[in-house]
Amino acid sequence: MIVTGTPNPHAEELPAAFPVFPLTGALLLPRGRLPLNIFEPRYLAMTEDALGAGRLFGMTQPDPQQPRLETGPGLYRVGCLGRLSSFSETDDGRYLITLTGVCRFAIAEELPTRRGYRRVRADFAAFAGDLTPPEAAGFDREELLAALRGYFTHRGFDANWDAIGQMNDEMLVTTLAMVCPFEPAEKQALLEAATQGDRAATLLALLRIDTHGAQSDRAQAS
Repeated sequence: MIVTGTPNPHAEELPAAFPVFPLTGALLLPRGRLPLNIFEPRYLAMTEDALGAGRLFGMTQPDPQQPRLETGPGLYRVGCLGRLSSFSETDDGRYLITLTGVCRFAIAEELPTRRGYRRVRADFAAFAGDLTPPEAAGFDREELLAALRGYFTHRGFDANWDAIGQMNDEMLVTTLAMVCPFEPAEKQALLEAATQGDRAATLLALLRIDTHGAQSDRAQAS
């Protein structure tokens, strides 16, 4: 089932409180699309509740530097609110959904759990620009693609270069930041980048660091 009919909210329509799904290594960015396989009972409940209440919930990552709370691991302070934009149910009771990024938020406080899932009160003030199309990122596209080719080569990844070439600059940076298997702290740095240009620069640096590290390891082994 494709869920349609509700546009992204305006700034004044953003919810003050909502569920969050803490998932290590998962990155949702504004206008990005994150597929999720929902199977834990508490997150099945969260998805059902979201379907009846604006179809919104947030993605966050556990922060290993924070103390554990009664509700679970401590969380990074910044996450991204998403809109449930597609939904299907499997024969074994799982939900296959797509979450489309709406706006980043800062966690103001954690609220009592509901049906086992975590909830937060959020502050969107620092990220209001996420709700409008970004200005040109101003990065060197060919430089980024060259770094990506090196990264994919040493990782042994295949790529649909025709599809990559057809992405606009924003979607290229957003998609690569979300799908490349960076470390959780690196994913968080990409999420918290102030502008698209900053995110592109961070992405380029991560691609180069990873490739350079692999080349150094091969040189030492030879």
